[in-house]
Amino acid sequence: MKIAFAGLGVMGAPMARHLVAAGHDVAGFNRTIAKAEAWAAATGGEAAATIGEAAQGAELLLLCVGDDDDVRAVVTEALPHLAAEAVIADHTTTSAKLAREMAELAKGRGRRFVDAPVSGGQAGAESGQLSVMAGGDADALARAEPALKAYSKAIKHMGPAGSGQLTKMVNQIAIAGVVQGLAEAVHFAQTAGLDTDAVYEAVSKGAAQSWQMDNRWKTAARGEFDFGFAVDWMRKDLGLVLDEGRSNGAKLALTALVDQFYAEVQDMGGNRWDTSSLAARLQRRD
Repeated sequence: MKIAFAGLGVMGAPMARHLVAAGHDVAGFNRTIAKAEAWAAATGGEAAATIGEAAQGAELLLLCVGDDDDVRAVVTEALPHLAAEAVIADHTTTSAKLAREMAELAKGRGRRFVDAPVSGGQAGAESGQLSVMAGGDADALARAEPALKAYSKAIKHMGPAGSGQLTKMVNQIAIAGVVQGLAEAVHFAQTAGLDTDAVYEAVSKGAAQSWQMDNRWKTAARGEFDFGFAVDWMRKDLGLVLDEGRSNGAKLALTALVDQFYAEVQDMGGNRWDTSSLAARLQRRD
């Protein structure tokens, strides 16, 4: 399949690498051209100087960029260059409103748009084990799915345009609450004078077990936050969640509180720390 991939950052670069390894013809675009050139040199893919160049004749356009405005700009510029009836699958976490807007825009130009945010973070992108939650036309998703499988362990169609983004919001709500609970648990264990490694062994095999506990407990206890999904990104996502909640009437008191806590972490200089750095906020208050 001829594929254009826009956004070769910490998530997009390994995702696009898996596509090349799977035998697809991939043209990569990044606003910083040097990143695209480095990716191409490392993978055997093609570096494009513009998104129009990358999209020329492509059957599938994949995006993993920054925010709503970035997606709108890339899709608008790429549309005239894509193959007839091409599919656009957006892995960026955006608003559901933007996803619906892009679906209508693509439809009007004879193409189809799928909002397909992912979960699994940088580690999942590197290992090709991401989870994709998709909204939009089911047939369009089916056409894109063989390519998406190159870096995904699960792909689930959630409903019409915007449904993938709404599902990703559910994902972020759940993570925010779990990470705050984990931070407080680590803080309590330390304050109580317990051996945090021993505490992990005692509680991680029971009802308290979670991915966050298995992957972030020990590093959080040591004050190590230099990996994973950045606080800046989480705040962007939680902002989308809270905006949507104000629109649909969902009561998100805990999510709003955790968002404020992440703002405090940013004030500490932790913008690029992993989301488990909620523990740093508590450790600072010891």
